[in-house]
Parts: sequence; C-alpha cells; structure tokens
Amino acid sequence: MSDPRPTLKAVARRAGVSVSTASLVFSGRGPVSKPTADKVRAAARDLHYLGPDPLASSLRRGRAGVVAVIIEGRLLHAFHDPYAVRVLDGLAAVLDDIPTGMLLMSQDPARPEHAIERLAGTALDATVFLGCGPAANPLVEHLVSRGIPIVALGAPRGPGVVCVDIDNRAASRDLAAHLRGLSHRHLGIVALPTPAGAGVAPLRTLLDSPFPDVAERARGVADVAGPDVPAIVAPGSDIEAGQSAGATLLSAADPPTAIIAQSDLLAAGVLRAAHDLRLRVPRDVSVAGFDGVPLPWWDEPGQQLTTVVQPGDAKGAAAGQAVRDLLDGEHPADVTLPTTLRLGSTTAPPSR
Repeated sequence: MSDPRPTLKAVARRAGVSVSTASLVFSGRGPVSKPTADKVRAAARDLHYLGPDPLASSLRRGRAGVVAVIIEGRLLHAFHDPYAVRVLDGLAAVLDDIPTGMLLMSQDPARPEHAIERLAGTALDATVFLGCGPAANPLVEHLVSRGIPIVALGAPRGPGVVCVDIDNRAASRDLAAHLRGLSHRHLGIVALPTPAGAGVAPLRTLLDSPFPDVAERARGVADVAGPDVPAIVAPGSDIEAGQSAGATLLSAADPPTAIIAQSDLLAAGVLRAAHDLRLRVPRDVSVAGFDGVPLPWWDEPGQQLTTVVQPGDAKGAAAGQAVRDLLDGEHPADVTLPTTLRLGSTTAPPSR
C-alpha cells in the first residue's frame, strides 16, 4: 500500500509555521517573508508535498476551475484559422482573471452526440461553443440537464444558451450592396462548409441552412441580389477549400464578375483560383471576404482584401464576461457586437 498523500498541515509542522502561513506560500496571495517561504518550500520538498489537492480545493470553492471550449471539427483547423485564434485569445484573457482554465475539445460534425460521452464524467463550471456550427446540438440538452452554464459564439441556440454574435445578415447585406454599387450584377457565393450541398446551386438553397452563420450571411446577399445568385458550399474551411470552390465558379461558362466568400480564408483561396486561371483581381473579378483577419501569406504587395471586419478578440472577451456573470449567479443577456465594412483593393467596377 502506498504512503498517504502528505498534507499541508504536516508541511507547516515541519517548517515550524502555522497552516495559514504555509497556505499563503503556496497560494501566493499574502505577504510572507522570503526566509519563512524558503523554510516552507524546503519542508515540502522533504515530505514530497506537491501542493494543495486540486479536488479538495475545487470542493471548497464549489467550482471545478474548468471551462470546456467546444470546437466543431478538428482542433488543427481552428488553430490554422486566425479568426478562431483571436477569439480564443480574447476568451482566455477573461478566464485567466476569474481564474479558471480552458479544456479544448473537438466535436465531430458527423457524430456530434459522441461528445456527450466524453463530457459526461468531466467536472465543468461552464461551456463555450466556438465555431460556425448548427443551431441544434445534442450537447446542449446534456449540459442543461447538469445545470452547466452555456455560452455560444453564434451557435448552438436555444433556451439555456447565452449567445454572443454579430448581425451576420446586415454585415453581408452591406458587402453585397457595396458590390452592387460598383455595378456588379453577376455575383457568386462561396459558402462556409456544411454537411449538405455539392456543386453550384441557387443561393435560395442556403437560406434555411441549419447553420446560422451560413444562412444569415446568405440572406444578407439575397436581400440585395435576390435568391438566385449562384452559390457553392466549400468542401472545408481553409484556403485550399476556397481555391477549389472558387475555381468551380470562375470556370463556369458565364463566370461571376464578383465573388463573396463567407470567410477570409475562403476568399484567399478564391484569390488563388483567380491567379491560377490568369484572372486579374479586381479588373477581371472582384473578391470579398468576411472576418477581417490578417493574411500574412498573401503575396500580393500593396493589396488588401475587401471584407467585413468582426472583432474576434472582443467576441471572445464578451463570451468570457458572460461566463463570469453566469458563475456569479447573474443572467446575462445575449450580446450582438458591431462589424465594419473594410474596403480594400480587391473590389472594383466590372470590366465587362
């Protein structure tokens, strides 16, 4: 049988100090002289004391000290997306002040219910959903039944979920109106990935998508250009997916004079596709995106993507503040953050 875990009381006794003084040394929350602190740490080393029992500490606080962050799809894709990284950074900055840690967990879009098994035995203070997922998620019912607060950055939605989002429809409407104002009458859309959809189809097929970001951004374009704008669902959310989708639209018999991509990464892919087809941007085709993230790998000096800028860091911080309020027993309202239309060098009047 292994020796019992050494206690803080034993460390204090060996160092010749009170338990409260020893506790201050490990918490770092009070003034303790360096000689006293050194004695406590030496006693801890002698007894192989590794610090306060985290389980006991969490029971005393009534919190687990963990917020789960659910990311749809592979974590690798999230860390390759500058927008997702900004959101995570804004969220982490607020959670650090609570203080609490983040547990990053991916959710397979093809088998979303499997995430329930992975979370069922995990002690959590709250859950934050990050990504452009569907409005309905089987995890929500599970978390609500456990009384775990939920904050969603756009999706999922429903009772028990605090939503932090932007007005996707209005932002896309402004983008489409900008292109219409430049006299573009033949638009094309590269939509964020969804399980359904293959090939080019009218925009109307996306207006009732179960994915709020996809549907709302499509509705914004339809408000200006109508529901018959040709659209293609990208096979993924990265640059390569945007390149593939953009090539399909631009290789059509009657290609669009302007393409709106539902993310900047997809727009970067469309720019690559245009380059491959020897099309000049914006003279031969205008390209616009959504997110407003830096694209340092884009090797076109002096150019800037026309896009909708949404505040990723502020969005993450707002989600963190909602978590803080929920843990304090408050009932925060949904949050809608502002966006800005940034006009760059990738849009201009059509040449044909």
